[in-house]
Amino acid sequence: MSPDDDRNDGLFGGSGETRTRLPEGEGGGDDVYGGMRRSPRGGRTSSRSLVTVVGVVVLLIAAIAFANRGGEESSSGDGDGKKPDAAATAPTGEKPVGGKNGGIPSGYAHDEQGAQSAASNYAVALGGTGMFQVDSRHGIVDAIYTPNAAAKLKGPMDKAYSTKFLETLGLDAKGNPPPGSTFVSRTVPVGTKVLKYNNDEAEIAVWYMGLLGMSGQRSTNPVSSTWQTWTFTLRWSDGDWKITADSQKSGPTPVPGDERASTSDDISKAIEEYGGFTYAR
Repeated sequence: MSPDDDRNDGLFGGSGETRTRLPEGEGGGDDVYGGMRRSPRGGRTSSRSLVTVVGVVVLLIAAIAFANRGGEESSSGDGDGKKPDAAATAPTGEKPVGGKNGGIPSGYAHDEQGAQSAASNYAVALGGTGMFQVDSRHGIVDAIYTPNAAAKLKGPMDKAYSTKFLETLGLDAKGNPPPGSTFVSRTVPVGTKVLKYNNDEAEIAVWYMGLLGMSGQRSTNPVSSTWQTWTFTLRWSDGDWKITADSQKSGPTPVPGDERASTSDDISKAIEEYGGFTYAR
């Protein structure tokens, strides 16, 4: 995740032309979590909290990018020069993985489909709430990175997820949200692309939508969405695909729709009721 990657902060309001509609409160005003009265157009009025979220995301990406500099090196050549083909997810192909490693799907096929499945599930794990608590974060890193990369990443990652950083998100020093609030951090893969594959090493790009924020009546950081592409360099290690290096960049970002933003209660209920998926080709 490179600090030099392109950013697209416009997706959080940009020029103010976003069409996202905020939830209506009683009395005709719009109410987003903290009870602040909003105008019907929500692009600019919530700019302070949205800028905070953008800053947090950029900080985290930059910090983990710094940590990744100590990971294993990987080639970034063009391989055979063949342009990668897009492949739509279909009900055919390799069976979904049946194993688990620290709660993360494991046991992927030793082929391109298996590498795509691994990259998708690893993006979900690295984008989840488990990364904000020390023990679960270490477990995730050990489960999906090669041993050498994991050993070099955990220390810098602990510094990146500092108490000050957690406070910026509204979490306490242990990564817990305030009573009555729900912390949301979720990665939703939209598709994958094989950039390179040579049997024991693969480079896979995962296009995803991310959700980040605090759902609660007093939250000043409402749950917002972002669009990113996460690229993983994977190595076949000890019978499974493992990460040796990864990077992120913003987009591609769709034009915002005209749907009205949901209330804090609706978001909290959805997070509790709708579980994530195991992704497989």
